[in-house]
Amino acid sequence: MSLRSVLSRRLDEAQRPVGQTPSDVVARDGHVRLLRYREGARPRRFKTPVLLVPSLINRHYVLDLLPQRSLIEFLVQAGHDVFLIDWGEPPAEARFLDLDAIAGRIISRAVREARRLSGADSVHLLGYCMGGTLTAIHAAAFPEGIASLTALAAPVAFDDAGLLGRFTRTRSFDVHSLVAAFGNVPWPLLQLSFHMLRPTLSLAKGAHLLDRFWEDASLDGFFALERWSNDNVALPGAFYIDYIERLYRGDELMRGTLTLEGRPVRMEALEMPLLVLTFQGDAIVPEACAKPLYERAASADKTLHSLAGGHVGAVVSRSASRGLWPVLSEFWATRDGAVVSTSADARAAHDHVDGRT
Repeated sequence: MSLRSVLSRRLDEAQRPVGQTPSDVVARDGHVRLLRYREGARPRRFKTPVLLVPSLINRHYVLDLLPQRSLIEFLVQAGHDVFLIDWGEPPAEARFLDLDAIAGRIISRAVREARRLSGADSVHLLGYCMGGTLTAIHAAAFPEGIASLTALAAPVAFDDAGLLGRFTRTRSFDVHSLVAAFGNVPWPLLQLSFHMLRPTLSLAKGAHLLDRFWEDASLDGFFALERWSNDNVALPGAFYIDYIERLYRGDELMRGTLTLEGRPVRMEALEMPLLVLTFQGDAIVPEACAKPLYERAASADKTLHSLAGGHVGAVVSRSASRGLWPVLSEFWATRDGAVVSTSADARAAHDHVDGRT
């Protein structure tokens, strides 16, 4: 068998389906869907559901990448009732959706639906990356029905936003003309800005691929992550203007001048239990950009974790099932209104996704 045929076969084998944890669409808001994940082999144990809010730029299945490399699978097996906002592909008319519509109306409806369907009084709210910014803004303005807030690699201090912050503040970057030309901002333009953060990343990925080419698990994870990182969506134009002008350029969240649907948004108003997680190798959301949420929140019950890893790898790597995922599960379990879990539950879920049960 030729080397070419071997390489071709290995590449074909690596194209495994992503986002496999069973779910149902339980509500729609235009192109946005609310998913509820079905009960796993272990029944749901906790009264308070978890609502996951990913970034608008990327597909939601980064949180459900592959079996045994899925945060959602882990949480379902640990007994959590898991909901997720799938932002979907914005149609042309979505260009008019602004920060008020997305962080206000859409997240509010998702919170209400998760509470109604689960029969709970409140939800544990988790936001990842841009989704973490949106959930922090939402919880500060609309704390009703929020049992706890978890910010996972979520930027809040945009004056310390690293290279991305400097990109957005250049005089040549005319965000209004960009949106006037395109309506919704095309994803290749957004992806290019992230590639500029690490220009040699593609070369590093190629070297990593060659080093691990004969390891099935590594190859599966590599190609699944590559598929996700190149499966992006456009961003609603009005929201993009708000995000650049009010957050990156105006730093209104840090300055306390931001409003959401007419309500003031101040991090000092956050009083629910709070978990803030940062990653030491995160080039997209530096720790200095995320930590102020912990520092400013008025919550009596708040925790800050700084973990090893990068912005995406730390969430989907095989080591996440022993590090990040149990931290999240135990944070919610010990603050649940009906059942208090122990670390044994997290270990059992880890054993399941690790293939030991």
